[in-house]
Amino acid sequence: MDPSRASDPSRGKGFGWRLRLGMLLPSSNPVAEPEITRILPSGVSLNTTRLKLAGSTREDLLGMTEGVEAAVGLLSDAGIDRLLFNCTAVSTFDPEMGEALRLRMEAVAGRPAISTADGIVAAIRALGARRVMMISPYIAPVVEREVAFLRHCGVEVVHASGMGLKEGRAMSSVEPGEWYRQAMDQAGSGADLCFLSCTAIRVFGIIADLERDLGMPVMTSNQAMIWWCLREAGVRDPLPSLGRLAA
Repeated sequence: MDPSRASDPSRGKGFGWRLRLGMLLPSSNPVAEPEITRILPSGVSLNTTRLKLAGSTREDLLGMTEGVEAAVGLLSDAGIDRLLFNCTAVSTFDPEMGEALRLRMEAVAGRPAISTADGIVAAIRALGARRVMMISPYIAPVVEREVAFLRHCGVEVVHASGMGLKEGRAMSSVEPGEWYRQAMDQAGSGADLCFLSCTAIRVFGIIADLERDLGMPVMTSNQAMIWWCLREAGVRDPLPSLGRLAA
């Protein structure tokens, strides 16, 4: 036998031989899977299931949480190592929501879990940020709840905006250049972190340009979530396309 094949850590383990992730995602989000999958380190795989969310009302957002246990059960059938609940608006709905979702997922799967809110808080702390400008596609009530969540976590929000969009496909249709322009418009806000909030917006490709032109770190929902999940799992490969946070 070829010694190099005998020592190959992926031999016989298939996809995700290093880490197999299972993500719960809003049903109307067409962005998170391709955006995240493209930057995963070697040996890390992503498996996804969806929960119904096609609006932004209070009832829509809370309704997404009703199927968590069933969705986790489906992902567990694939031999998942870690679970991710990836929706910013739901996981930051109130200060307790992220932890509640995490505990529910872990109770079903017996595996570690995180929410987008966990990644956001961890990323802010890792970057040492104190004053955040938040740019999002959301309607006003969602923006207000997320600002309240960030303030509860000890973060000063110096600017918060939303585009009034209500569902994932509309959010995903906004061109990356529009997010760049909105962020640059707030260059003098006094922030020390630019947060592009929402897992359904296409922004991975502008992180490096914004960090250079704003002169500050840039955080996005998908970036913070996958960075924190990988770090918690002990996968510390540099992810240079994700900016200062993951360098």
